[in-house]
Amino acid sequence: MKNLVLLPQPRQIEFLADSFQPSPSAGICIQAQEPHKLFSSAVQLAETCRQNWPGVWGITTNHLPFNHPHNITIGLDPKISAHAQSYHLVIHPDQIDLIGSGYPGIFYGIQTLTQLMGQFQQMSLPCMDILDWPDFTHRGVMLDVSRDKVYTLETLFMLIDEFASWKINQLQLYMEHTFAYQGHEAVWQGASPLTPDDIHQLDRYCTERFIEFVPNQNSLGHMTRWLKHPAYRHLAETTAPVQTPWGHVQQEPFSLAPTLPETLLFVSGLYDQLLPHFSSKQVNVGCDETFDIGTGKSKDAVQCRGRGHVYLEYLLALHRDLHERGYQMQFWGDIILEHPDLISQLPKDAIALDWGYEADHPFEKETECFKESGISFYVCPGTSSWNSLGGRCSNMLENCRSAARAGLENGACGYLNTDWGDNGHWQLLPISYPGFITGAALSWCLETNQNLELASVLNQIVFSDSQKRIGKILLDIGEEFHRWGLLLPNSSPLFWLLQEPADRLRRFALEDLAPIKESIDRLTACLVDLNQVDLHRPDAQAIDDELRLTIRLMRHACRRAMFIFTNDNNQDTHQLLHEIRELMAEFQSCWRQRNRLGGLGDSLSRFDILLNEYEGLHR
Repeated sequence: MKNLVLLPQPRQIEFLADSFQPSPSAGICIQAQEPHKLFSSAVQLAETCRQNWPGVWGITTNHLPFNHPHNITIGLDPKISAHAQSYHLVIHPDQIDLIGSGYPGIFYGIQTLTQLMGQFQQMSLPCMDILDWPDFTHRGVMLDVSRDKVYTLETLFMLIDEFASWKINQLQLYMEHTFAYQGHEAVWQGASPLTPDDIHQLDRYCTERFIEFVPNQNSLGHMTRWLKHPAYRHLAETTAPVQTPWGHVQQEPFSLAPTLPETLLFVSGLYDQLLPHFSSKQVNVGCDETFDIGTGKSKDAVQCRGRGHVYLEYLLALHRDLHERGYQMQFWGDIILEHPDLISQLPKDAIALDWGYEADHPFEKETECFKESGISFYVCPGTSSWNSLGGRCSNMLENCRSAARAGLENGACGYLNTDWGDNGHWQLLPISYPGFITGAALSWCLETNQNLELASVLNQIVFSDSQKRIGKILLDIGEEFHRWGLLLPNSSPLFWLLQEPADRLRRFALEDLAPIKESIDRLTACLVDLNQVDLHRPDAQAIDDELRLTIRLMRHACRRAMFIFTNDNNQDTHQLLHEIRELMAEFQSCWRQRNRLGGLGDSLSRFDILLNEYEGLHR
């Protein structure tokens, strides 16, 4: 069974003799004290069974009579493994037994069985014995819904179904200004925010799929969307321009002032409105990248007590607030890692989120700091999709692997895979899938998934491509980020070629244009290959539209590079102008298929640099 493709790959598989073929009157029996907790999963399994084997495939429980043979039996036994969330799946010639150590374990076993059935369509299942459990207790995905793009509920429900099928058990939506807080309409007006009813629906949907929906509200830095409004400007650390660590000047206010009593009252008021709509008792308060602390209202306090102490005092105040409410606080760990001597002063029930997105990020060193101080922590790599157009697949793979290795070695309690949307959230959803499935696989079992056959999983499990082509296409475009010998932190040069003026791009100093021409040829070939893709998903057309747009945007970036770095002044600016207008129209169309309209204007306005440049040259 060398060609068996599962996501994630189970920890232990023993192949047995013979194969399973159900009887015409086969059914599913749930043997559990609270069978309703598994009924939706059993319905999913029954539908898969009907697609593969003719029959009624009725569902019953140990509390109801059932006259048909129970070819699939689902039950509970905490003794099957010492590990939580474990399951034991045995496929016999005439019976399938699925036992979970708890309800989540049964659910995960059903996901594995469903994938097996999908792989052996219209065929008997090979007999096997699978014993499986996760490396990390918490395996999450964080989706950015604050950098312009807010997904529709339909899109989020689809993603939740997929994440659950890959055994993800935590979801966060990164929020700055995209919850409809009462009394703060000026901040979220026009952003198509998530409403309390939206959160209730998502929370219920997640719970049914054994996913914890964790509230996430940044509470110190990254608050520009609030502080740019006059009503909140008094809460800003500073309104003066500040140099950022990532190379540009922040013109608008960025962080709340941590030393103002009004700041804590303001943030506490946000929690009052947000938290009751979630069933989770964890909350991510953010507090990352607070580079401007000490430049304004907290300057005297920082000079007196030190920047680290001022930050810690604010974090402890947030913790007290949440602890009194009965919540466990998560926070991004980058700032406290700058002051390792203060880590031991963190509350022992707080969870540090150790994030980093490069292949060589020092997860091992950073996780040792938290381990030595006895602080619970997650490792948080990323999909490497943002600021890239087509992704950065090889970077993503090593980033996710190193996070898993360090997390396991130093006792991380969770693995949170992040998908950001910096600078307009220009990456289309399919570009994030290689990162999504890599994080899901590695957080479940590093040993059996560290050499994941990514293209095969994308073809079969994710996109159901009968021609088995889409995986290679995604991985091919996901390697263009380094083809020119320009390795940029957290981004691809192709992305900046569409977002920056020509005079700034000349810092790349591209003298050899041959690699750019080769990129154009490869991307054109990928467009041709897309004609052969045959996806069996409800959103197949959307995926095709998104990948074509992605590839054409990348190819336009190459053409702009040729335009900027060539000595030929006879470039056809009319053609470039016509093409970028077409791409902008396609961008809007793709956006509308999966996302709310709020934020589209802001994201689209980032094309203005290209439009103005081309229109000026065309005149």
